[in-house]
Amino acid sequence: MRCTLLTLSAAALLGGCAAGHQPVNYAGAAWMPEQQYAATPGACSRAPTALPDIPTAHLSAPVGLLLAPGDRVRIEVLGDADRISGTYVIGDDGHLRLPSLGRIGAAGLSQADVEAQLRQMLVAQRLVQPLTNAVRFSVLESTGVSVAVSGAVFNPGTVRTGDRAPEDRVGQSEGAANGDANAARSVTTALRAAGGVRPDANIQQIGLVRQDRMMVIDLRPSHDGTATGDVLLAPGDRLIVPSTGCFDPYLVRPSLVTQPGIRVHMSNLTRPANNNAGAAIGERTGSLPYGTRFLQGLVAMNCVGGSAMNSGRRAVLISRNPMSGQSVVVEREVEELVRHANRDAFDPYLMPGDALACYDSRWMNLSDAIGMVTGAAGALTPAILLQDTVAN
Repeated sequence: MRCTLLTLSAAALLGGCAAGHQPVNYAGAAWMPEQQYAATPGACSRAPTALPDIPTAHLSAPVGLLLAPGDRVRIEVLGDADRISGTYVIGDDGHLRLPSLGRIGAAGLSQADVEAQLRQMLVAQRLVQPLTNAVRFSVLESTGVSVAVSGAVFNPGTVRTGDRAPEDRVGQSEGAANGDANAARSVTTALRAAGGVRPDANIQQIGLVRQDRMMVIDLRPSHDGTATGDVLLAPGDRLIVPSTGCFDPYLVRPSLVTQPGIRVHMSNLTRPANNNAGAAIGERTGSLPYGTRFLQGLVAMNCVGGSAMNSGRRAVLISRNPMSGQSVVVEREVEELVRHANRDAFDPYLMPGDALACYDSRWMNLSDAIGMVTGAAGALTPAILLQDTVAN
């Protein structure tokens, strides 16, 4: 009886040592060449997308800061101390409310536009002489704006850009200041706030829609470091990032248009650890620089090295194709990534929200199975002896 039980136990446990099936993905789910062993470098998995058919406005010069709701401004009228002169905040409706003058539209206009509008109104009402310096309009502090970002970014939607912490606000403790620069109210900041551009983004043709016109912006020089320059945003702006349909590894690094780092999920229950804490996977372990590859992530989660008996570990990368929404599961032999010279060809980049899992080697599984069979034999022996004694 004991031999029968041990044989059945051994067969069941040793059968579990066999490697599982390779992960199966839908055709076209993989979107970067490194996710496939035999992929063609530079191959595109999707058709490119284009910008909408909106009349374009060419940028002959950098667009300056336009006024937005919440901006703090100062108006100084020649010969006036406190009737109209003073500090104002542009209301949520985009207007300034001035004594004796009523509402004046300001949001979406430049500082010079509002100053000219004020001068014209005051001259028309014979409150000032038609002098060049009769009215002075200045921005004390520009606030943030909400913009919509769509297309080839990781988190499309409405984002806020240019908001300041209380300690960073100007014109509060220092008193009134003339002029303000809010560099964070820009296209590149908005793209980062939307999760950064994806590796399939066409950053040479980013559309900025303002009212009924679209400006086409080329941010490749800013990403490459060959030139500087950005475009400041106005309330109601929309950003559209078209897709090339191709994975561009050159976009997988920290830059003005991408995130500096990503968060990934990790699970390492391999021997000798039996939980993530035992494998030294803490809260910060899953925070990696953007551009990290599969093998580097495995090193971070302590899935590389150790006993030679466990050198045949397998690791799984669980990702998602952002263009199609389909999940992609990739399995690799850890030592294969470590030993092969052409590892870069099948070592995928990690994307935001990816998950990594590490499995014990077949030899370690066999060792555990033998140990469990031996333990089962030790537990069965007293029961069998007792049964034999009772039978006799």
